[in-house]
Formats: sequence, C-alpha cells, structure tokens
Amino acid sequence: MLRTVAALLCLAAPAAWAADKPVAIVAHRGASHDAPENTVASFKLAWEQKADAGELDVFITKDGKLVVCHDRNTKRLAGVSKIIPDTTFEELRALDVGKWKGEKFAGEKIPTLAEMLATVPEGKLVFIELKCGAEAVPELDRVLQASKLRPAQTPIISFSADVVAAVKKARPDLPAYWIVELLPKKGAKPPAAADLVAKAKEIKADGLDLSADAALDEPLVKAVRDAGLKLYVWTVNDADVARRMVKFGVDGITTDRPGWLREQLAK
Repeated sequence: MLRTVAALLCLAAPAAWAADKPVAIVAHRGASHDAPENTVASFKLAWEQKADAGELDVFITKDGKLVVCHDRNTKRLAGVSKIIPDTTFEELRALDVGKWKGEKFAGEKIPTLAEMLATVPEGKLVFIELKCGAEAVPELDRVLQASKLRPAQTPIISFSADVVAAVKKARPDLPAYWIVELLPKKGAKPPAAADLVAKAKEIKADGLDLSADAALDEPLVKAVRDAGLKLYVWTVNDADVARRMVKFGVDGITTDRPGWLREQLAK
C-alpha cells in the first residue's frame, strides 16, 4: 500500500521534480552583457561568472578558417563592412571587435574556433552554432579533433535541420540540437510539438534549442521529454521567465548575463 501511495505521489508532482533538477546556465556569446560578444574576453568572463557552458557562433572564411562571429557582416561590431565568407582570415583578424563595448576592450580580435575552445575549463561545455552550411563540417571535425575537449563538451547547434543532419552523419558522437524560434513574428502560429519532435528524430538530433517565448509551455516540454530529447531555451535575461523555465524542467537556459541569472535563481 505504501509503495502504491508513493508511486502516485511521484506521478502527481512532476513540477516539483523539475524544480529540483539542476539547470545549466549557458552564456550567450559569452558573458555578452558585460563584454564584447563572441570574443575571448567574453568567454573568459563567462567562466569567471560560473557559467556551466558558453555559446558561440561560427562562420567559415574565404580561406577555410572557422571564426567566431554572430553576423555575416562585420559592420555592427567592427564598424567596417566585411562579409565573412568572402574575406580571408588575415583580413578579419585586422578588425577591432571590442572597442564598441568600451575602451577597455579595444583591440579584441575576431577569434578562431580553436582559440575559443582553448578557454573552456574541465567539465564545462561550449555550444557551437554553425551559422554557415554543411560545407563547414569537415573543418569543424578537424578543429574538434585537435581540441583537448571531449565530444560531449562540444554540442553543435543550428537553425538548419540539414546542417544538424550533416553533423550527425559525419560525427554521430557529437551532441547536436536543432534551434527553433517558436514565434518568429507577431501573430505567427507556433509549430506543433509533434512536428518538432518528429523532425528532430528524423535528423537524429539529440534535442531541441527553443526560444523561451509564450509558445513554450509545459505540454510542449512534456512532449519533448517523452520523446527522449533534451531541451535548451534561449535567450533569457528575465528572472521570472528563467524561473518558469526551471519549473518546466528544461536542461539549460541561455542568457547574456550568466552570473546575474545564477544569483537570481538562487534567491
């Protein structure tokens, strides 16, 4: 009888279980609220702020180097317009992508993926978003093979289902997550949970990385969980939203403010 009661209580309290489950804090482009995004400085600061993981964006240059930058054009960060796939690494390296954030960051350069991986401490992760296509996968494989990090520490993420599928085909040992914006524009109808799960399974994704907007609710989280998939959410800089995500039982929360968010969740 006691066993039956205990089992029923466990089934009746999924939210309590979720709230107690550790949730990873993922630093979006590093500690990008306090340091220039996607730089060595932002990643080092993220580790100082006790982030569990970092997230960065990768393009491939004209001469085949993987560099870390969110935008295809360097204008926003460097004040100089260079299209990364049409520009050599040497040309990109001459740009200053730190000064816009403050004089103390002047001189920060666009880093290579290898340089960013070298900052990752033991036990931490780095989510690598491929902003380009599957043409980058061979060079990605080479860089990761040369890294000190284990495959489990370098999950790959992409908005492109085809890129996720290509990564899993080339490196089935690498975790890979499909990024989906649930409400890409006002009034848009979010994709059905069953469709998201089916597509993730089709491309052999290990999970989903979803926008933490109004469309992300407990039934959606449950559907993803029941399918055996992991679930990360982005980009959360609001403490109440973060607490809701923790209650839902997501695996990780991506934020521009890793140190601050950890403090808020500890209250």
